[in-house]
Amino acid sequence: MSRLCLALVVGSALALCAAAGEARAEVRAGFAAVEITPELGEGKRVYLAGYGLNRKAIGVHDPLFARTVVFEQGTERIAITSVDLVGLQYPTVKAIRAKLPGFRYVLVSSTHNHEGPDVIGIWGRRPAHRGVNEEYLDRVVDCVAQSVKDAAARLAPISAMYGTAEDESLLSDSRLPSVKDGVLRVVRLNKAGSSNPAGLVVQWNCHPESLGRTNQLITADFPWATIAALESRYGCPVVYLSGALGGLISHPEGRIFDGGGRELPAGSFEYARLYGEAVAKLASKAIGAAEAVELEPLAVSAKSISVPVHNSLYRTARAVGVMKREGFVWSGDFQTVGRPITPETAVQDSAVESEVAYLRLGELHIACIPGELYPELVYGKFEEPAAAGADFPDVPVEPTIAALMPGPKWLLIGLANDELGYIIPKRQWDKAPPYCYGKDDGQYGEVNSCSPEVAPIVMQALGLRVSETTMAAGR
Repeated sequence: MSRLCLALVVGSALALCAAAGEARAEVRAGFAAVEITPELGEGKRVYLAGYGLNRKAIGVHDPLFARTVVFEQGTERIAITSVDLVGLQYPTVKAIRAKLPGFRYVLVSSTHNHEGPDVIGIWGRRPAHRGVNEEYLDRVVDCVAQSVKDAAARLAPISAMYGTAEDESLLSDSRLPSVKDGVLRVVRLNKAGSSNPAGLVVQWNCHPESLGRTNQLITADFPWATIAALESRYGCPVVYLSGALGGLISHPEGRIFDGGGRELPAGSFEYARLYGEAVAKLASKAIGAAEAVELEPLAVSAKSISVPVHNSLYRTARAVGVMKREGFVWSGDFQTVGRPITPETAVQDSAVESEVAYLRLGELHIACIPGELYPELVYGKFEEPAAAGADFPDVPVEPTIAALMPGPKWLLIGLANDELGYIIPKRQWDKAPPYCYGKDDGQYGEVNSCSPEVAPIVMQALGLRVSETTMAAGR
């Protein structure tokens, strides 16, 4: 063999080894939690989010947190944070990201807690009063950024396992047709070289509203009990994420019993505790069934989208300053954010800027949805044909999460980086009479949705994000 050929062979071998070594770069992870409970006391009024107006906090039952996991491979870092709040808006998430240079991606999700402070604005003293404490919202921005920095400071090599467990009896759906995503999904991270847990990522699909409209104590609702039970059992931090909540997916009746076998109605901390512990048991079942999953390489596809706002209540709330969120002229194309709304363009169709993202951590796929997704959009349990009375019975059904995810191991993160409200399959939109199912009035849902176009836009955008990533990977 000539010296030139030998050099080429050796060079090629070294290049292949280097590429293989780079592909096998270890994944590290770190966890952190920073408290975000609002202060109470003289002059520190806190309006609680959810249900109705002027519900003021009078105390704290359990603290609220921003809980973060950071993944790192080589120079790539991805942060996933969950906050015990009703729904941080996209502009707030962008303010958090501005404090975190050096991260490939920062995702901030909300559990959609109905027993924490108003961070949107629509639950103040009266309809035209903004219920947000701006100083508190600034503090949340700082605390979330700090939780990400703390998690990054604790990075250590890990291995991963993924598992699921299903129990639809832990959910109720108060809107017809009754469709639930009863699958709990969990990622268990172990310290490298051992079976000792480094942390858990748990994703479940239920509104944190088990305390109800009469409660006036700040609490994380049932997730506080879920997290406490799992942390006690496994001795590691837990990041809890909400998934498909639209529908209205909530806690069940006839399912939670006290130690004496008596059924407990929702609306008490005992119910919240026992329900949260039932979710923790389901998570333990998923952990017991978990299988190894590779988390490298890390890949991200995220892009801003434009979402039309046809909801007159939302438009009015923005116009009077109850919701402080910039409006844009609807461009007619969800991939293009139009010009900011001005007094001269206020009569034109408006939109807001949001974001849809897809994260790929090796074999783990993560759909990032900016609102409360209806469970029909998870597995495709659509009515065929559409119910009589539906406003758009003949439109095509949207692609589903299960169909879009490139593999069987995935998480669905709802309220990811934004809270657009309900994301309703367009064929189920039912705002104009005659109403579906022979009802005298429309079902609850549309009043908390930006537009019937949200679901088609969000699901199409997710499909594009997945395609971008798979094409970049050459698959």
